[in-house]
Amino acid sequence: MFPVGGVGVMLLGIALAGVPCLALVAVLRRRTGSRWAWSLGLLLWSLATIGFLTLIPADGAPGVVYADERYYNSCSFDYGGPAPEGFWIVSGGQRLLNAVVFVPSGALLVLVLARWRSARWTIPVGLLGLGLVSVAIEATQQVLARLDRSCDVTDVVDNLSGAAIGVLVGLALLPVVRPWRR
Repeated sequence: MFPVGGVGVMLLGIALAGVPCLALVAVLRRRTGSRWAWSLGLLLWSLATIGFLTLIPADGAPGVVYADERYYNSCSFDYGGPAPEGFWIVSGGQRLLNAVVFVPSGALLVLVLARWRSARWTIPVGLLGLGLVSVAIEATQQVLARLDRSCDVTDVVDNLSGAAIGVLVGLALLPVVRPWRR
């Protein structure tokens, strides 16, 4: 049984995930400069936030959910998904939340990778990596019935769209933040 769940657990996990990220920033600041250290710490925290939002049962601990008794027994490849009309956190619906949650990761990815000359190819590879994170989340939601979540290809598309928007935001922020400077 998966003994925890709900919005409170998600928020607690997100807050606690910030502690090691702050410690990492404190350690790296002197060696790499504050801007880059903060970019890396916030990128890792944004990825942890995505994990808590997507891999914790949404409505509290569901108890035992057997794989053969769950509502969706396979991943939905129908674009629009099983719950397109709304979600419980953002009034714009689940699809908006799926995109918005990946925007910070995309922007921070650019700020972290722009430090090196290889950023021209590492940023697209990093964007692909964020897409793979989304695929891994959906696969985990499908395999672990106890999460009481549904696997949906629409989520992957929305997540990757949000990450791409984040990359554009990060590119716009580069001249302002200049993470390569101390």
